[in-house]
Amino acid sequence: MADEHAMALEPGIKTPTGRWYEDFNIGDVYRHWPGRTITETDNTWFTLLTMNTHPLHFDTAYAAKTEFGRPLVNSCLTLSMVVGMSVNDLSQKAIGNLGWGDIKLVKPVFVGDTIYAKSKVLAKRESRSRPTQGIVDVHTIGIKADGEVFMEFDRTFLIPKRGHSPAED
Repeated sequence: MADEHAMALEPGIKTPTGRWYEDFNIGDVYRHWPGRTITETDNTWFTLLTMNTHPLHFDTAYAAKTEFGRPLVNSCLTLSMVVGMSVNDLSQKAIGNLGWGDIKLVKPVFVGDTIYAKSKVLAKRESRSRPTQGIVDVHTIGIKADGEVFMEFDRTFLIPKRGHSPAED
């Protein structure tokens, strides 16, 4: 009788993830999936972990007296979630992020909101100092389930060309 767990150790078909430099085309739009519904626990843990002491994120009585009437989700959490949603489509194979720019927080996000994201490739170029790599610029927006845009930003990352990565598919 074969070991029932042996199959887990056998080589198999690897599902490719991420894109190489050559896979990006200016103007391409990626809808990142899945979305995420933000919980109170998400917001509280992230706020405490990052040592953000603003009561607007975790003090319901304080937040009730503000124009929002309830706690806001920490914007650094929503930024992190939106970037995370984009990893499989954009930077799964990246060597590193080179920068984020022009981050705009255009609408508040509250506990219970479900958020999604999409990105558009703005530019790409081969690296002048690293011939086996390229640089990709994207514009990403965060969108609530009702279609309202709550965030947008630009991001630049360094990504290998096909055949030049330790994580070859």
